[in-house]
Amino acid sequence: MKDASGLPRSLLVLGGTSEIALATARRLIARRTRTVWLAGRPSAALEQAADGLRALGADARTVAFDALDPDSHETALGKVFAEGGVDMVLLAFGVPGDQARDEREPAGAVRVAQTNYTGAVSAGLIAALALQSQGHGSLVVLSSAAAERARRADFIYASGKAGLDAFTQGLGDALHGTGVHVMVVRPGSVRTRTAAGLAAAPSGTTPEEVAKAVELGLRRRSEIVWVPGALRAVTTVLRHLPRPLFRRLPL
Repeated sequence: MKDASGLPRSLLVLGGTSEIALATARRLIARRTRTVWLAGRPSAALEQAADGLRALGADARTVAFDALDPDSHETALGKVFAEGGVDMVLLAFGVPGDQARDEREPAGAVRVAQTNYTGAVSAGLIAALALQSQGHGSLVVLSSAAAERARRADFIYASGKAGLDAFTQGLGDALHGTGVHVMVVRPGSVRTRTAAGLAAAPSGTTPEEVAKAVELGLRRRSEIVWVPGALRAVTTVLRHLPRPLFRRLPL
């Protein structure tokens, strides 16, 4: 159970090799989290991530999870919740895709959309139902500042994040008053291995800075968290620019 700080003792990470998720797990372990489930495709990287958290004193476990196989999500998440209460679910999986290639090969674009949106809707709803059934917990979803307005350079990725962002806000409204806290996290460009090949964005941050913002959001029971906070004002301006002007910006 959470205490007055709002921080979890048990954490389920969907996307167990995500650099942002692991930075968040490490930060929460340093505070009070004791049990961490890392859900992802079975791999050496997933096991290494769990080993790293065990070295910090956590009871870290792994569970097989594939965002592209929604039929398996209920079984995978059910296995975790059957072991005991989960105070926080962090939905952190996603792929950036390759914009130029995916425009030429639509099957790649579909895979990006299925991972970033369809898979997240499935996992998000199953996690939300489980949290609601136990009567407490937080669902934290990693969205993106890209959800606010798609750029020419990343509109396939951004469209999936826009859908996920809207879905999560609606889910938060649906769960209001149930004891379940839903929080959307919108980082700008994050310096990770996954993002190394992406086009430049108006801002840059680190996984550790996102983790710090997640912790603060949990303590405040925020519904939307921007990383960095100043990015909110920037995206508000960009969102309202006329399209002819927006197209001319070097974004």
